[in-house]
Amino acid sequence: MKEENQLLIQHTDNWVKRVIMKYNICPFARQEVENESIRYVVFEDKKISRIADKLIEEYQYMDTHPEAETSLVILPNGFNHFNRYLEAVYLAEDLINELDYEGTYQIASFHPEYCFEGEDFDSPTNFTNRAPYPTLHIIREASIEKALETYSEPESIPQRNKAFADKKGAQFFIELLKNCAKSD
Repeated sequence: MKEENQLLIQHTDNWVKRVIMKYNICPFARQEVENESIRYVVFEDKKISRIADKLIEEYQYMDTHPEAETSLVILPNGFNHFNRYLEAVYLAEDLINELDYEGTYQIASFHPEYCFEGEDFDSPTNFTNRAPYPTLHIIREASIEKALETYSEPESIPQRNKAFADKKGAQFFIELLKNCAKSD
């Protein structure tokens, strides 16, 4: 693996551990970190058509590797602008439908410029979905269903995250993301 890709994966892993897990942004992340069941992959391609091929390969990988509970697909080239990145998100979701994976996988999206509809760009709320790099998160639906069985009021997670982000402020998250590029 290229050294550059190893750094991208390390920074993303730091983000999962130092932001998502540490601050309980996703209450289900800790188990996957502890089980080492998160797969990290880097797609270097810039073209949507090539990303489609890679996503198909990743869905197929997930089919045959149940030990990979979830996959974080890092897109470091050509998807830095949020609107361009959204094309990759829509493609990933369309492929799930086209390949008959609906009910098997779903996509969550993270991006350095993530902006929820109706939010100002600088709103702290956006930082709950901001990552060091454009990232598609492939999640097994069965895992979500299983996790939700033991979680009281899962619908409260987004509101809880919004309140936490608003309390901490944007600068707090800017520093957290900056620190993800640092080694342990």
